[in-house]
Amino acid sequence: MRQIPVDTSGAVVMVAKSPQVKVRDRRTGEIATDTETGAKLMTVDVMFAANEEVEILSITVPEPGISGELAMGTPVALTGLIARPWENDFNGQKRHGIAFRAVAVTSLAGAAAGPKAA
Repeated sequence: MRQIPVDTSGAVVMVAKSPQVKVRDRRTGEIATDTETGAKLMTVDVMFAANEEVEILSITVPEPGISGELAMGTPVALTGLIARPWENDFNGQKRHGIAFRAVAVTSLAGAAAGPKAA
């Protein structure tokens, strides 16, 4: 499947919804895991603002890649963000979209504050 790297250097990215465990099968409650590492997968919704447009993106991240306090409004860095187009048939209807995945989502809240004077 094609993976498209996403350049975040010119974007403002903030947490829109705190990390949630990604469920693989809603009927059984099975938790999604990374096929390579076995790590539990999380979903983080972020506000992605670039080129005078703003979108809410749901990004899948392995649990070890989440660092810092990721409360709503926290500025974050997205490491290794990729987009993957997908398509499937569901109950006879074709569906398609773009899935986003990152290696890490890191809080920038501490970095933005900078050192404090004594």
